Amino acid sequence: MKKSVLEFIGLAKKEQKKLLAILLDPDKLPLEKVAERMALINKNEVDLLFVGGSLLFTNILDQLIVQIKKHTSIPVILFPGNAMQISNKADGILFLSLLSGRNPDFLIGNQVVAAPILKQTNIEILSTSYLLIESGRETTASYISNTKPIPRDKPEIAMATALAGNMMGHQLVYLDGGSGAQNRVPDSTIQQISKTIDTPIIVGGGIRNKAELEAVYKAGATIVVVGTAFENDKAMINDLRN
Repeated sequence: MKKSVLEFIGLAKKEQKKLLAILLDPDKLPLEKVAERMALINKNEVDLLFVGGSLLFTNILDQLIVQIKKHTSIPVILFPGNAMQISNKADGILFLSLLSGRNPDFLIGNQVVAAPILKQTNIEILSTSYLLIESGRETTASYISNTKPIPRDKPEIAMATALAGNMMGHQLVYLDGGSGAQNRVPDSTIQQISKTIDTPIIVGGGIRNKAELEAVYKAGATIVVVGTAFENDKAMINDLRN
């Protein structure tokens, strides 16, 4: 029987494997470039593909995922910026609750809208505590969600927030500096959360080279997400995995 995405991630954490996810923004990946992009990704031991963004200006989500799956067997996971970013073509969805903010739309509002739609699909639901961590400047995610990130020098707040999500039954915790983050999530924040809960940790935002990638893994992340750096330099993925 094929493992679920959650089982795959949980086994990786148990075996201390380092998973790499590439974040693909539909607004920045033309359909005609998908085959070329997937060929590069397939060569470099990428484990997961996250698809989504804070804003979507093009209505090609279904088409994009279909094209992606034509060229790779890597699981495709939705990383939605709102309740409209749902496609039954994906393998799973990060069912995000933005616990670092106090905006009810992103704590539960979008989830209520999305739940009946998701119930009609076979998409694997991955309940995820989503924490924005201050990264040196305001990001699209913090602006669109109208929330303040957790201060980067307050790892204890991030730890307590992730612990609360864990107690509420969330299966994953995602620490995000945001797209184009100036600074990545501090090691101290990842370490405190890793020592407190057994939930697999995903970290994204501001990771631009192999040294930063390895530091984030060492701090306790199971999955590292690279997005903007890959968009800006397609060849950088070779450096991350070699």
